[in-house]
Amino acid sequence: MLPPLSPSALYGAYVFAFAAAAVLCFGMLRRTRRIEHEDTRRGVFWLLVTSGGWAAAHVGYLTMPTPDLQYVFYVIGLVVGLASVGPWLYFCAAYTGRQVHHNSAARKGLLVVFLAFVAVKMTNPIHNWYFVAEEANTPFVYLQVSHRPLHWIAMGLAYALAFVGFFMLFELFIRVNSNTRPLFALLSLTGIPVVFDVLGAIAPGILDITYSSIGVAVFAVGVFSTYFDRFQYVRVTGESTDPILVVDDGREIRDFNTRAGDLFPSLSGAIGKPLSDPVPALADTMEESDPIIEVEVDGTNRYYNVTSNPFTMGSAETGHSVVLTDVTEREQYRQELEAKNEKLEQFASIVSHDLRNPLQVAKGRTELALESEDTDHLEPVVRAHERMEQLIEEMLTLAREGMSIDDTERVDIAALAEQAWRMIPADQATLSIEDDVERTVSADPERLQQLFENLFRNAIEHGGDDVVISVGATAEGFYVADDGDGIPEDEREDVFDAGFTTAADGTGFGLAIVSEIADAHDWEIRATEGADGGARFEIQTE
Repeated sequence: MLPPLSPSALYGAYVFAFAAAAVLCFGMLRRTRRIEHEDTRRGVFWLLVTSGGWAAAHVGYLTMPTPDLQYVFYVIGLVVGLASVGPWLYFCAAYTGRQVHHNSAARKGLLVVFLAFVAVKMTNPIHNWYFVAEEANTPFVYLQVSHRPLHWIAMGLAYALAFVGFFMLFELFIRVNSNTRPLFALLSLTGIPVVFDVLGAIAPGILDITYSSIGVAVFAVGVFSTYFDRFQYVRVTGESTDPILVVDDGREIRDFNTRAGDLFPSLSGAIGKPLSDPVPALADTMEESDPIIEVEVDGTNRYYNVTSNPFTMGSAETGHSVVLTDVTEREQYRQELEAKNEKLEQFASIVSHDLRNPLQVAKGRTELALESEDTDHLEPVVRAHERMEQLIEEMLTLAREGMSIDDTERVDIAALAEQAWRMIPADQATLSIEDDVERTVSADPERLQQLFENLFRNAIEHGGDDVVISVGATAEGFYVADDGDGIPEDEREDVFDAGFTTAADGTGFGLAIVSEIADAHDWEIRATEGADGGARFEIQTE
């Protein structure tokens, strides 16, 4: 067991501890320039200034030759120590991405409370409400201070505010994914002096003095000398609710926040690895001129704009912070706008091409009829006008069916298919409703009937007048099939394009309308081969 220290050795230990704390705090001020974030830098700077002044005041309190000077330095320590609470809260709020340090009402309120306590402390020689002082000889010769209840009220308020700052930091450390255990340890060391504050009030061998400036000095040394990079990474990844990653110049992952980890589960355990290993799509997106990445979240597709900002330490650029901003609504609107523009271009192409041919026929035949007075030339004119009317009607239908659907109801598939069948000239064609189609779907009845009519017309047009058409159920919807010649495999995706047709007198709009109706219901449709070798269209409604 170590022998107890002599009074002179104990006195020297106290003076050395506070002097070292003051030197370390002031010595670290230059290093605060390395902190990139301005508010965090400002908070740390003034925390070091006040803590260094606090420790220096304690040195003066212990070393001044007269009790009056010791008294003055003790009061200075009380004032500067209480003042350090402000920079501490400012730092904690700025570092954790909060904005409370910019709240003018909160700042004014704290200032009023601070000035009130300063006034009480400065006038203590008059009323002695805060503390009383007398010379003492143990454990060495010094000015012993006995605190009154008002001091403990002030200390309780200061500790409560300091605890708020600790809570902000601990919450941030839990939220990020990097190894924050060293920073946890440093914060714990910062709080240990509080134990000595309490022991000083109840244990005769320990001076009744505040020790928190020593904890701040230890925290500053640990951050700036050993864990500065981690200190910076944690702030960057924790300052936003958006998914954020920090990568170095070699695109190796240095840190990421919880939101990024939830968005990309493959990031788990990926710190220190190249970004392209766990999230290759994100690495590729960062190289694009329009960096939008599509990610599946809870079964739906979300779109994120990826921005990469230089990450500096001091004046040196050491990497980038990668921020993903949810732009799903904007991207969906852009895609809808592009689809509408594409449709307009299709209409323009059809108007300029498909309508021009019958117009030229009508014009030429009309001129011949006028020249020769032969009315036989007018029959092709009538057909040309009928052709143009059909094209115009189907273009309008295509535009209308692509509009979104607001109101739906439960519709019986079999009943609606039979109703659609009665609306078309079927000739010798037959419709077979399979027994398994006893089901309903949520749909707009008019548009669903239009879907069936167009599929039936398409089957008759390409399968012949005596084609057999069947409607049946699938695990996820229903199908319409025929026993005609079918669709070549290399054309099955093209058949839904507006204007695509293999028939001499076809418009190419029938299946495009079917596709638009399916899209408006958020259904999926695909063309495949039927059991009899004909065409089969499967509509997935679930």
